[in-house]
Amino acid sequence: MNIVERFLNYTKFDTQSSEESESVPSTPKQLVFAEYLKKELEHEGLEDVEMDDKGYIYATLKSNIKEEVPVIGFISHYDTSPDCSGADIKPRIVENYDGGDIILRGEEQEASGERMVLSPEKFPELLLHKGEDLIVTDGTTLLGADDKAGIAEIVQAMVFLREHKEIKHGKIRIAFNPDEEIGMGAHHFDVEKFGCQWAYTMDGGDVGELEFENFNAAGAKINIKGISVHPGYAKGKMVNANALAAEFAAMLPLDETPERTEGYQGFYHLTGMTSNVEQAKLSYIIRDHDRDRFEDRKRFIAKCAEQMNEKYGEGTVTAVINDQYYNMKEKIDPQMHVIDLVLKAMQECGVAPKVKPIRGGTDGAQLSFKGLPCPNIFAGGINFHGPYEFVPIQSMEKAMQVVVKICELTAGYND
Repeated sequence: MNIVERFLNYTKFDTQSSEESESVPSTPKQLVFAEYLKKELEHEGLEDVEMDDKGYIYATLKSNIKEEVPVIGFISHYDTSPDCSGADIKPRIVENYDGGDIILRGEEQEASGERMVLSPEKFPELLLHKGEDLIVTDGTTLLGADDKAGIAEIVQAMVFLREHKEIKHGKIRIAFNPDEEIGMGAHHFDVEKFGCQWAYTMDGGDVGELEFENFNAAGAKINIKGISVHPGYAKGKMVNANALAAEFAAMLPLDETPERTEGYQGFYHLTGMTSNVEQAKLSYIIRDHDRDRFEDRKRFIAKCAEQMNEKYGEGTVTAVINDQYYNMKEKIDPQMHVIDLVLKAMQECGVAPKVKPIRGGTDGAQLSFKGLPCPNIFAGGINFHGPYEFVPIQSMEKAMQVVVKICELTAGYND
């Protein structure tokens, strides 16, 4: 089985996770794919293949050398985003892409206004892959390259190493987990069982991406208590929670939102609001690469709540702020050999590295703080979490080659 067949098989499984669930994994359908994946790893000859009751899969490719070298690992998640359906995915391959528009949903949908076009005018990154073979959707679902492309690349790399015994490598561990898309993927990851000195998540985007800086992240829940009184007799009595919610939102800087920031700039993001006269709830995520600025942002949210209470009475507004993950850079910086190996592997595979910060987070960020340094390498997919998602086949092949090369280089690593 080649890497394309493997990936297309994976897309047949609906593995969408759910933020509303409290189970692990968050959806039982993820376990259906996990069982399939476990059997595939066994069939491909990996050892120590196991899946725990939460759907975390671990496996080993045994060392083929006598020397003691670091045990390294590769990790991907198998859930897909709650933002778009992952059921009944119908991928197709656009061979030798010519640089023009790709019709995802055609003329028969035009009358209903549902015609969809993947166009370089809107998605200029397409032109970087002119002449390549692109796997696209039919415009009704996401594709699932985030992160089934990563899984396919890791599995294919292990098969390649197994079949090419002339490539020397140490013990390699691989792991696949649920619920990354809802921020829970690393929560139940058994770092001790994994038993690696360091690892890599294959969960990045376009070819060459290498990420070891990510946001510090927190979530804030703002609860506002109002007082409901008949509007005809409300003077001096009513406290309209709707209006207070709008006032609170207006206290945050307008130019520090996701749609107005880029690069290393942090933000406050209002992700949800429910309100009536008597009660309002606002949900925010708080993000910043710099730890000090991150702490300032949390304090600012709390200060806004205090100011509202000074104006409207104590207890009117409460702010509950919880940290979610931190910038892995502070854990990677002392161990830059982990990055140097990737850079060398990319160079030897003819891949130009694109080192950049993640404007988000990965399982690797949480794992790095659990004692497993874990930067993020490209998996090749583009336009994640929606029907315009696509992945160039050549990018998946390059990612697989980089995994193989990292394993080979680590066999010659001297601490």
